[in-house]
Amino acid sequence: MKKLLTVLLVSVFTISMSCSQSPDSLLKRNTSTPKIEFEKLVHDFGTIKQGGDGTFDFVFKNTGKDPLILNNVRSSCGCTRPEWSAEPVKRGEKSSVKVGYNTKILGPFAKTITVYSNASNSTVTLTIKGTVIPVEQSK
Repeated sequence: MKKLLTVLLVSVFTISMSCSQSPDSLLKRNTSTPKIEFEKLVHDFGTIKQGGDGTFDFVFKNTGKDPLILNNVRSSCGCTRPEWSAEPVKRGEKSSVKVGYNTKILGPFAKTITVYSNASNSTVTLTIKGTVIPVEQSK
């Protein structure tokens, strides 16, 4: 009876330990997954003239081993439009997410862009900010 109880306790302990590993810890051990690393996460345009250039390229690199695929890129509002390539980014290669802000809208702004990918850090948030002033104030 003691042997049966000991075997049962060891089995329960082994099963509970194997189930206690979170998916995040398993991903960290899997070094072949892609990893997305941006050169910068926040871009401050400063002061922009109304109708001026409100675009910026957020450059990133795949520092993992497998190809990196951007599944989706979403902005926090319709005044900000992201553009990205659907092509996989190979290990060690760089690409970018181009973000354009509608500079016809006057005043300060701070917008977020969320990048979804197959990387181990699958969700990354980028930010653009600045202030759009009327053309006559910029003289």
